[in-house]
Amino acid sequence: MLASPEAARWDRTAALGRQGLIAGLDIGTTKVTCFIARPEPPREAGGPRLRVVGIGHQLSRGLSGGQVVNSVDAEDSIRRAVGAAERMAGTLISRVWLTVSTATLQSRTVRAGLVIGERDLVEGDVRRILQMARSQVMAPDTAILHTVPVRYAVDGSVGVRDPQGMFAGELRAEVNIVSIAQTALRNLMLCVERCHLEIAGLVAAPYASAISALVEDEAELGALLVEMGGGSTGIAMMAEGRLRHVGVVPVGGQHVTHDIAHGLSTSREVAERLKTLCGSALVSPSDDRDMISVPRLGEDDRESAIPVPRSLLTGIIRPRIEETLELVRDHIAKLGPGRATPASLVLTGGACQLTGVKELAERILGRQVRIGRPGGLSGLAEATGGPGFTAAAGLVAFPLYAPFEASRGDGIQGTWSRLNPFGRMNKWLRASVW
Repeated sequence: MLASPEAARWDRTAALGRQGLIAGLDIGTTKVTCFIARPEPPREAGGPRLRVVGIGHQLSRGLSGGQVVNSVDAEDSIRRAVGAAERMAGTLISRVWLTVSTATLQSRTVRAGLVIGERDLVEGDVRRILQMARSQVMAPDTAILHTVPVRYAVDGSVGVRDPQGMFAGELRAEVNIVSIAQTALRNLMLCVERCHLEIAGLVAAPYASAISALVEDEAELGALLVEMGGGSTGIAMMAEGRLRHVGVVPVGGQHVTHDIAHGLSTSREVAERLKTLCGSALVSPSDDRDMISVPRLGEDDRESAIPVPRSLLTGIIRPRIEETLELVRDHIAKLGPGRATPASLVLTGGACQLTGVKELAERILGRQVRIGRPGGLSGLAEATGGPGFTAAAGLVAFPLYAPFEASRGDGIQGTWSRLNPFGRMNKWLRASVW
């Protein structure tokens, strides 16, 4: 897990809920995951660590591509995942951090300047210049998720990371603004509220995964994290310890499952099982000889299953994985030569566990690849310590990794107040009754 760039200003009271816990809810197209964690005292280096005390995950229903398509099913999945985590933790939670990953996720770098007047810089100056940066991106249907200062310049000194306390006549900032269309948030946030949960804040899913899966040197030297989820593939680029870009490619592991179901004329359930147990993105010399049994669509009798060579399954899987990685490559290339060559490449997400994906990514993206897993957390079982759980792990770490951003909340609270006029009443009822 990344060390906090603001660890010296870590405010335990502001970061935690009433029970001294942080809860994260990662709502994906294929699964819903809830982590409940308790911070441990900060160490001399690396900032605070977290112990996971509650975990719950369920198959996701009612969602597609990060958006709600059936609110009843979506709410049921959320309640089941949160309930399982609460039972394990032995406590109820009232507020959660929530991941967001839809095709409307955008990242834009802007610049702003502020005349200080020959005095020491204070926190209010930093907040003001970041607000100036946000104002360049604000639009009626846009919600700002993250305002990440890439670097500051104080008078003639460039590359300043934290200007507070410095004497200055002028402050300038280069800021990465991550935004999303409000329409993409409305139904998802309503589903969470109907489960009697207050939304503490929203985090772009690839950013959450980067916080959890990258190590400090990777984030400093430059790293590209590719989160291969079920409904989409997220992209997060880190450099000099800061988030430099976030994006989404609208293709994921679920598209592979659909291709298998269509190509082999079988059910989606069988297709998912074949992908997990027998699937590969690389051709093996024995694929033509190895046979797999495929039940036909609409027939439950095992005797009606037909044998097909494993090469046929590989021939369905490989083109979709290649397409996904090529879309990632093209997305990064559009950022320009300065950011198209990160020093390291890390894959996360459930789809990256498919045999051969790592090797295919190295060939298409031209970088040595490693598979990322949740870091900086204790209390994780082997089943929940894999690459499919990095976003949930990064969620519970976010208030500690970026306390300044988390306490500010950017435009999310204001956005949610406009979308849900009854939010304050619900919050008062929870505080009074619970």
